[in-house]
Amino acid sequence: MVAITLSGGKRLERYLQRLSANVSGSTRVDIGFMSGATYQNGTPVPLVAALNEFGVPARGQPPRPFFRRMIAKHKGEWGDQLGAYLEANDFKAAIALNKMGGLIGGELEESISELVSPPLAPYTIQKKGFDKPLIDTAHMFQSITHEVSDESA
Repeated sequence: MVAITLSGGKRLERYLQRLSANVSGSTRVDIGFMSGATYQNGTPVPLVAALNEFGVPARGQPPRPFFRRMIAKHKGEWGDQLGAYLEANDFKAAIALNKMGGLIGGELEESISELVSPPLAPYTIQKKGFDKPLIDTAHMFQSITHEVSDESA
């Protein structure tokens, strides 16, 4: 019979506890149009974003699914990216989630910039002076942000 001696268990336990504390420190990142963001006239930016995303059939406004399009295009990448951010930042969840918020926020901006269909109505093009959907004053686009929070707080 061969005897095996292991040592360093306490040090490993402390390391794993530290990693666990880091990962559980922040548990959520919200990305997009936060409540409280408004246009100059007081209209909530999240409302305008939702009306554009889902359309307003009663007003003849078709859906322009920039948010769903971005999710469909990139959702398969986010788990690996979060893992990489955690590993690169000593498993500090707040840092990793903040980086994810910036990454996904950029992907949302890209989705808005790339969306061209359905096209705007001729009246809308005439009124705006250009034919790019989802961009009028650019305030909605510039309102994209993210917030990291601890759900246990």
